[in-house]
Formats: sequence, C-alpha cells, structure tokens
Amino acid sequence: MTPPVLPRPSHGANHGALWFAAAAALAATRTPRARRAATRGLASLVLASLTVDALGRRTVRHPRPVPVIRQVKRRPVTASFPSGHAASAAAFATGVALESPAWGIVVAPVAASVVLSRAHSGAHHPGDVLAGAALGVGAAFAARSMVPTRGQVAPPARPRAEAPALPDGEGLVLVANTAAGSAERVRALRDALPRAEVVECEPGDVPAELAKAATRARVLGVCGGDGTVNAAARVALRSGLPLAVLPGGTLNHFAYDLGIEDVRDLAQALRAGDAVRVDVGRYSCGGQHGVFLNTCSVGVYPELVRERERWSHRIGGWPAGVLAALRVLRADRHPLEAEVQGRTRPLWLLFAGNGTYHRMGLAPGRRKDLADGQLDVRVVHGGRRPAVRLLAAAVAGPLTRSPAHAAVQVGRLRLDHVAPGTLLAYDGEVTEVEGRVTLEKLPEALTVYRPIPA
Repeated sequence: MTPPVLPRPSHGANHGALWFAAAAALAATRTPRARRAATRGLASLVLASLTVDALGRRTVRHPRPVPVIRQVKRRPVTASFPSGHAASAAAFATGVALESPAWGIVVAPVAASVVLSRAHSGAHHPGDVLAGAALGVGAAFAARSMVPTRGQVAPPARPRAEAPALPDGEGLVLVANTAAGSAERVRALRDALPRAEVVECEPGDVPAELAKAATRARVLGVCGGDGTVNAAARVALRSGLPLAVLPGGTLNHFAYDLGIEDVRDLAQALRAGDAVRVDVGRYSCGGQHGVFLNTCSVGVYPELVRERERWSHRIGGWPAGVLAALRVLRADRHPLEAEVQGRTRPLWLLFAGNGTYHRMGLAPGRRKDLADGQLDVRVVHGGRRPAVRLLAAAVAGPLTRSPAHAAVQVGRLRLDHVAPGTLLAYDGEVTEVEGRVTLEKLPEALTVYRPIPA
C-alpha cells in the first residue's frame, strides 16, 4: 500500500502553491540573501513552467502510465512528458541554491520529495520525472546566465589596504541608528565580536556620537542606512580611520556593493583585517562641501527624495516612494536650466554615481568596482513629457546616446548658472545649491572593511 505521506508534497505543489509559500517564508526572514534566493527560485520556476508547456507537452505527447498502479486522488489529463511538478521543484530548489547554498540545503529535501512522489504515485513514468527535473535544473542555470548571482559579480578585492585585525572586536566603536531598525543586527554583532563597543542613538544624535567615537576608536563602525553611512564616512575621512559598515537601512547600496550583507560578512573581515580602499565622490558649491558614496543628483530626483521623506514615517518607505514618484511626475513643472561642461540646456535629471553602474542582466544596476576613478553621469534632457523621458532612460540603462538622455564616465563635472533653491540629493540626503556646482572624485580616499576571498 502506498505510504500516505508521499503524495502530500505532490498535492501541495499543485499550481506552484508550495513554492510560492516557500518563497514568502524566505522573504519573511528579511535577509538580503534569502530575499534574493526567493526571487531567483520563483524566476527559475516560471522559466521552467513556460518551457514545459512550450517545448515539452506540446511536442511530445507521451501518455500517462496505464494502468495507474498507485492512484492519485485526481488523475491528470495532460501528457506525461515531462513532469511539470518535477521541473518546478527542481527549478525552485536549484535557483535558491545558486543564490544561497545554505537555504538550498533547506529547500532540497522538500523538492526531492515532490519529485519522488510524482513517480511513486503513478502520475508519471520515471523517465518523465527525471526529464522534468533535468529541465528544471537547466532553467535555473539559464536564469542565472541572464541575471548573474551576486557571487558571480563580486567587486574586485583591490586595492588592498592596511587595517587592524580585531579578532574579538576590541578597538571597534560602532554607532547604530536606532531608527533604521538595527536592533537585531546589533545583538548579532555583540555576539560575534563581544569586545566591540556599540553606541545606539537616535538619528539626530548620530553625527555627534560618530565624532565622539572617532576619538577613542581604532576602527569606526556604523550601522544604518545610506545617509547614516555617509555621515560616518565623513568622520572617518577627517579622522583617518578605517570604516566598518553594517547595513541597517532599507536600501544599503554601498554596503551591498562592497560585499557586506550581514554581521557574518563584517565580522569575518574585521577578524582577518581584510580591507580595501574605495573612491569617494565630493560635491562643492561656494563654501558648501559634502561627500557621497553612492549617488549625487539634481532635477526631479531630489524632489522625489524630499517628498518621500514627508510620507515615509506615516505609510512606510516603499509606499512613500511610489506616492512621491506619482506626485512629482504629475506636477506641473519646468526642467532645470543649467550649464553642464560649458553647454546650457534644460534637464529633467542629472545623476552622478560614485563608480560605474552596471546592469546584472535584466536586473537594476550595481557597481562592480568601487575604485574605478569614474563618475557615472546620466543626463535626462528636458522635454514636454518628463515621465516618458525618465522611463525611457531607466529602460535603456547604459546606452550612451539618445534624443532623451545621455551617459558618460568622467572624473570631474561642473554645472554653472544653477538657479537659487535648486535641490541636490546625495546618498538620500537633500540640500540646496546655486551658482556653480562641482562634482569630483577622491580616488581611493576611504579604507573600508570587506571579506576578501583567499
């Protein structure tokens, strides 16, 4: 008699329900690797399902086993080759494992039980099940070829920098922004590096606490979002201290591009004394100066940032971003007039990245090299329909020239005749500028910790 436990995974996997539930559980952990693993698993599953329908059952009309030795509750009427359940299970598990081997180990037994149940229940011939599983694995690797995993595009471990090794954390003073929801990561850091000093404070106290920490630290640490990390970078530059970044915000662009995703990554680098030098961007306008680790921009984006900040504490970060985009793009406005490198023209947006941004296949861009000496400048020219032009620029990505936008890599950029009250955004913060604005690179100016492979 058929053991009753084997068909259950098969039934649960109908229409992908089991894998969508597994992806939701992974995403609920709120760790970057788990979220990426869930996304990659579902993308692989969708690709496998499309391939099964398009290439398998429509071309190879292999009948189901007759007689059905071990009856399923509802006998399928579709062709047997290949097994769609097996393809989906193998695709999801392989996709998860390619992004996160640890989570792949967790998911693999469930996927294996689904694959075995399809043959054991008599729903498919064994060869059809094996073919489906092989197709699913192939779909996951095909998805990886289109959108590489983060491990495939890790930033180069250079230029190496001298930094103290802190096996138990002694000498590290880390300032944590409590508004970033960093409590769990701070606890994990204390467990991993018990002799590190951690200072938790409100956002308004972050600059002062960072300045105090720099006077007694061998290594300055920070936990928070990109704005908090920017404040820490300014203090580290003034003090000549290496910086240890623990991501604790919503986006964490700098930490993730550096290769730091959680306490494990940072603790590994600190224990070994693994560090690199990275470029820093700088803007100046009259007597006003500032630095940026990620991006600096003028035009509609700073207005979006300011609008998002108005709503984020009421409805949350992502909903506030969507609402801000709708409000900014629907408003009756005129493009910014400025002279860029000696040429005057209307602009909807000028974006300068600290380092060149690349696409990961079809995914949003990220930086592969944080010390390339380049400002990645993207310009969206003025026109009657800003939303259409901004969308076209976003879709085109790294294309260098079009009637709507342009992209170029330079070491220095000058904007003249900027109107008073113009907003400039840098690493999520906003300030006002006017007159001449200069953007430039400080090559290899900051030492930061990051794990370096052997």
